[in-house]
Amino acid sequence: MEKTIDESKQGNALVLKEKEKNTKKLFIESYGCAMNFSDSEIVASILDKEGYNTTNNLEEADLVLVNTCSIRDKAEQTVRKRLEKYNAVKRINSKMKVGVLGCMAERLKSKFLEEEKIVDLVVGPDAYKDLPNLLAEIEDGRDAINVILSKDETYGDISPVRLNSNGVTALVSITRGCDNMCTFCVVPFTRGRERSRDPQSIIEEVNDLWLRGFKEITLLGQNVDSYLWYGGGMKKDFVKASEIQKATAVDFSKLLQICAETQPKMRIRFSTSNPQDMSLEVIRTMAKYDNICNHIHLPVQSGSNRILKEMNRLHTREEYFTLIDNIREIIPGCSISQDMIAGFPTETEEDHQDTCSLMSYVKYNFGYMFTYSERPGTLAERKLEDDIPETVKSRRLSEIIALQLKHSEFRTREHLGKTVEILIEKESKKSKDQWSGRSEHNIVCVFPKENYTIGDFVNVKVTDCTKATLIGEAISLSKNN
Repeated sequence: MEKTIDESKQGNALVLKEKEKNTKKLFIESYGCAMNFSDSEIVASILDKEGYNTTNNLEEADLVLVNTCSIRDKAEQTVRKRLEKYNAVKRINSKMKVGVLGCMAERLKSKFLEEEKIVDLVVGPDAYKDLPNLLAEIEDGRDAINVILSKDETYGDISPVRLNSNGVTALVSITRGCDNMCTFCVVPFTRGRERSRDPQSIIEEVNDLWLRGFKEITLLGQNVDSYLWYGGGMKKDFVKASEIQKATAVDFSKLLQICAETQPKMRIRFSTSNPQDMSLEVIRTMAKYDNICNHIHLPVQSGSNRILKEMNRLHTREEYFTLIDNIREIIPGCSISQDMIAGFPTETEEDHQDTCSLMSYVKYNFGYMFTYSERPGTLAERKLEDDIPETVKSRRLSEIIALQLKHSEFRTREHLGKTVEILIEKESKKSKDQWSGRSEHNIVCVFPKENYTIGDFVNVKVTDCTKATLIGEAISLSKNN
């Protein structure tokens, strides 16, 4: 049964009263992908029941946790610098305990705890419910560690504490782990096998967010297109499911439909997609429902068939083009963004030019571009020599970024003179007299505040733009308010 707004207010009041009883302070920072930020909200919820309120003041914290990323070496170095800062404060505040969560925790558990002795606590992505027991271990003077990967943990029964929330947008985790063994990626080793969350718990979370005033959600997973619920269990075991389980299974297109119909005025986004798994049915579902945003983040990593094969990406350049063409045909004007790696082992100038020509074909709205960073434990690290000089990697990356900026400007300028619906999220960084929000295409737009407020859906006429930002004037509230 759905809660009424009054019941939700009563529930929120009860939560606030419970928080007043909490006497300990938790300082938590997140790095890396959106999944890490979502996981931190789960951790905050678990520790809330153990008497911890979150704080933004490091110096007053009883417990300091950093949720880590191992996808690139730079991310790990950033975390190490933060750990140095935490320990400097810890020398002053002796009661403080320091812990590492997430992907680095799994990868560097022994190094952190036994060799370098820079943390008290190491917890992997599937062990957050064990935090109360691990904290008790610390109180008894022992180091605490749990990095066991689970076959079924989805945290579907945890109601996340929204950290640093604008009260408008929220992340909703739908899958955990990944079965795609891309040779450059540590995720299958640090987050385990792929499993999906019960759709009923997802809808309950979406309904709760709507009652609390949130206007937009992002359905989140390492690979959302692989979402498959058939009563529990890992995706790879679906072949063993009963006939009734198979007949009643919920895939990603069905989940999108359920979310869109359950809250027809709530904007729905999703991330991240994988080209080999994205079905035409998902694209058709997007086209059918106005509240599903017309933006797809579709990482390709390289435009070269030879490099894609070395990466163990199970799609070709030509198959990717076909998918792009289908998206353009079914959802005209859909924005598409990318992830791209420059300088993967053995990459030649011809391979690099294949990437540039692919980008010119698609003309992405925006992208996330990096040089290749060898990650310990990955298939590429074990089997391929990191043989591209850093100077070459950097030059190729610069060329990719320059091309993307050109395409971003092209795509942004397509909106000049048009009216777009913007969800106001916050005040503009550059002017306190302007609001900032995003269109359904995930493009930032700024415009004068007038009498509008955060959380409003506003029709904005685009009068100007930069390479990545729309500039306009509000016309009216949209029909979605």
